[in-house]
Amino acid sequence: MSALNQIAVLKLDDFFSSDDEVRNKFIQDLGDSLKEFGFFAIGNHGVNQELIEKNYALMRDFFDLPEDVKKKYELADYNGQRGYTSYGKEHAKDSKTGDLKEFWHLGRELPEGHELNKFYKSNIWIDEVPDYKEASLDLMKQLDGLAINLLRALAIYLGEETSIFDGLIIDGNSIVRTIHYPEIPADAEPDAVRAGAHEDINLITILCEATAPGLELLRRDGTWMPVHAQEGYLVVDSGDMLARISNEVIPATTHRVVNPDNSRSKRYSMPYFVHPRPDALLTCLDTCHSDESPKKYPDITADDFLTERLKEIGLI
Repeated sequence: MSALNQIAVLKLDDFFSSDDEVRNKFIQDLGDSLKEFGFFAIGNHGVNQELIEKNYALMRDFFDLPEDVKKKYELADYNGQRGYTSYGKEHAKDSKTGDLKEFWHLGRELPEGHELNKFYKSNIWIDEVPDYKEASLDLMKQLDGLAINLLRALAIYLGEETSIFDGLIIDGNSIVRTIHYPEIPADAEPDAVRAGAHEDINLITILCEATAPGLELLRRDGTWMPVHAQEGYLVVDSGDMLARISNEVIPATTHRVVNPDNSRSKRYSMPYFVHPRPDALLTCLDTCHSDESPKKYPDITADDFLTERLKEIGLI
């Protein structure tokens, strides 16, 4: 039985402490919390709070636009990877019921001629919200920096070289998703599930502080636990790609978004899905398999795995 009864609440500056005891405790707590819950909270993270709030405000302006205006930013051949995805289109894996949400995707911007541009759709910019481009790219840059540091700490926890994840995620297929959960309709159950139980596809997800509670994780004992970080903290969870390459040493934890107070009110959230480069091979880390614990999964490219999962959730 684990001694942990709550997700770890950490401060990133402890990772850079000159005190080895402080630094080692940060690394141990981060890894233990991911192993037990698939989640932890991080403070002093270096992501500007005003920038987060500005991005929320700009995207509220977008979601308040008329439906026909929003729809012009939903391009069929983009498979939901950039721009707008309309209400109810995405569903959890193994479910046919659409989630009660609409969302916007911002992806990687690379210089012209970059070798990975053949994998990436161009970002879509909103004519009606012109300030979004600069604000969103600034936010993504800061989240990138945080992701690298968190994965370096995890690499040490797993007994790998500190930079083992760097080559996977630099210029990777990461996405900022801004989600609008509208007021729950009068004809829906007040405790309707806004996002069905699922695991994230990617390596880790960094969740900017949501505007209302509702996120819950599934404990190992089968019960649901609410997760809502205190002000100034971000929530981080582990995804299927990380579970795969760690041989499930770090499992992907099932989570969902509900309406816990039956308020039917709007909710906004902004996860940053940290993905590898599309051409990266998802292969088990050396420290995560042995004769006693053989590899659970065959190698697969990140792009092929992502395509499989997008089909399962209705975006392809």
